[in-house]
Amino acid sequence: MENETAVTALSALAHDSRLSVFRLLVEAGPDGMSAGDIGGRLGLPASSLSFHLKELSHAGLVRSEQRSRFVIYSADFNAMNALVAFLTENCCGGESCTTTAETYCAVQERESS
Repeated sequence: MENETAVTALSALAHDSRLSVFRLLVEAGPDGMSAGDIGGRLGLPASSLSFHLKELSHAGLVRSEQRSRFVIYSADFNAMNALVAFLTENCCGGESCTTTAETYCAVQERESS
């Protein structure tokens, strides 16, 4: 993945509503969801949702497919995985990463004490 592609994807996700839409579509899996279902679950008006879906599609993170009379939106899992791989490509200088969720939580707990 090129830097420009990563920046476009990260910019699309750097908005509360778009991040919520994307996470909901990831949760929905490959079957995706209709715009009406997405809007209903997130409480987004159709005009705003349309704009956010367009931005996510433009960034290559969401796909749409006509099914009967509905347009179904789904996360592009290949694009998502490519972005995660790009972000972690040089993680820990090539060494094995030992930071886990448990380690992170333990550090957070110590810092809050």
